[in-house]
Amino acid sequence: MRHKCDAVLTFEWSNEPTLKIVREHREQYKQISAILDRTPKILDLVHGDLVAVLSQGAPRGHTAGFTSENLLRALIVHEVEGEGYRGTVIRIGESPFLQDFLRLGARGVPDFTLLCKAHGAIRPETWHQINGLLALDAKARAQIDPSAVRVDTTVVETNIHYPTDSSLCWDGWRVLTRSLRRVRDIAPVLVPHRFHDKKTKTLHLHITRYAKSRSPRRQRTVKRWWRRLIQRMRWLAEVAEAFLARSADVLDVEILALRAEVGRYLPLVQVVISTSERANVKGETVPARERVFSLFEPHTELIKRGKARTPVEFGHVVMLSQTREKFICGYEVMEHRVPDSALAEVCVDGHEELFGDVPEALTADTGFNPKAEKREALADRVETLAIPRTLSDWKAVLGPVWQRFRAGIEGTISVLKRAYRLLRCPYRGFKHFASSVGLCIVCHNLVVLAALPGG
Repeated sequence: MRHKCDAVLTFEWSNEPTLKIVREHREQYKQISAILDRTPKILDLVHGDLVAVLSQGAPRGHTAGFTSENLLRALIVHEVEGEGYRGTVIRIGESPFLQDFLRLGARGVPDFTLLCKAHGAIRPETWHQINGLLALDAKARAQIDPSAVRVDTTVVETNIHYPTDSSLCWDGWRVLTRSLRRVRDIAPVLVPHRFHDKKTKTLHLHITRYAKSRSPRRQRTVKRWWRRLIQRMRWLAEVAEAFLARSADVLDVEILALRAEVGRYLPLVQVVISTSERANVKGETVPARERVFSLFEPHTELIKRGKARTPVEFGHVVMLSQTREKFICGYEVMEHRVPDSALAEVCVDGHEELFGDVPEALTADTGFNPKAEKREALADRVETLAIPRTLSDWKAVLGPVWQRFRAGIEGTISVLKRAYRLLRCPYRGFKHFASSVGLCIVCHNLVVLAALPGG
């Protein structure tokens, strides 16, 4: 059977006198446990996603090794403590209190690989629904007041190196030749070619070193190197296409796996070849929407927000809406960026869908100022629309009170990035990217609610 939870009495032993900081730490987890207990629908949502991984580690035909509750609470510890999966398992194993929080009973500590699988199994939509349940429960208990919200966006980076055209070409060469060499070891007839890595890497390094040179002579040399590099990349793409054609009827399991890997990367490499030639040989300006910024995270977007320290970022935009109590009542992870000027209406619609009514006050920075006709329509729905048209409106029209209220979300974004690892997502694929953001925000809200009166 796959159990959601066990009937276990917890925290009965942990009230002995100890250091103040330890008591506060334990009290925080006790409050989080109470929040989860009084919102049982959270466990129902998680259980629906975790059914496939619950029997991991248990012999065939036996009951599941762990419950959905065990894994959910372990993921909360993983995020709140800021540990990796291995560090989380070690910390739980060394702390009887955290074992009590997980409600392990007589079970051992779950393996770190099981935590990783559990994290990947919970869908982004599930985390979004969990956050909504927390918001409704907090409103019902008068812990938060969603009548006034502040909105802002931030960028969560994907786990990629800084993408230049030459580095992407070299990535494509490494990935394709690695797979094609394995094929050659198994069936030399399918790939009867030699690959000269050193020649390609030398071209990549020369281009990287001298691309910014102002010497006209050096620039002509760099363009000649670019032609050679693109020629070699096109030859490699032709070899990969020939392999796919020859192996169409092969039933060997290893060949099929390598064929799938080559088929996944080849279209991306062809895009890199095309955009590199257009930009560096033909001198065209290639739009960001036509580029690929990573072969391993192809969903990555290039984002310019006019920041002095980070003029260009690679990842995805996340919109956050927050109450006065620092509770994040709504968030959106955007696979494709939406202009900030269109997000104020999205925020109001999401708030109405969750709470059944629009907020009485909405504040944001000047980037969220919609067009004239949409601003009028939004002002009819929201009683106080504290979004300045220009920076001078903060003092001349809206007043410093709303400016200070809006600025509070900047601190929350800083906390999310540094304490909850929202600076850069280490997971692959947009689905896992969105799930990691959801887990981060849910755990932040649990900690906030645990500290509020009435928790």
